[in-house]
Amino acid sequence: MDMTLREQILMRLVEVIDPETGLDVLRMRLVEDLVAEEGMGAVSYTFRPSSPLCPLAHSLAQDIKRAVASVPGVTGQRITVAGYVHAEKLTETINREDV
Repeated sequence: MDMTLREQILMRLVEVIDPETGLDVLRMRLVEDLVAEEGMGAVSYTFRPSSPLCPLAHSLAQDIKRAVASVPGVTGQRITVAGYVHAEKLTETINREDV
């Protein structure tokens, strides 16, 4: 049975490990509201760093974005950062950066 695009993304995200805890970003609930449009390849989700002052927020956001981009069929991402002191700036930066 073929996996949906969302399932493929989730399988890839369990490989993204938070270096501070050694846990994957899904187990830590750092990725929320994941929506993947089948056929279109558009993906959106919320990245919620583990703390408002998380020193690894930017690098984790990049790792998550790279992981999602590596899934065949993903054509674009819209990432919203929440619960972080610089959420607005990181949201703008991470959506503008190339992976």
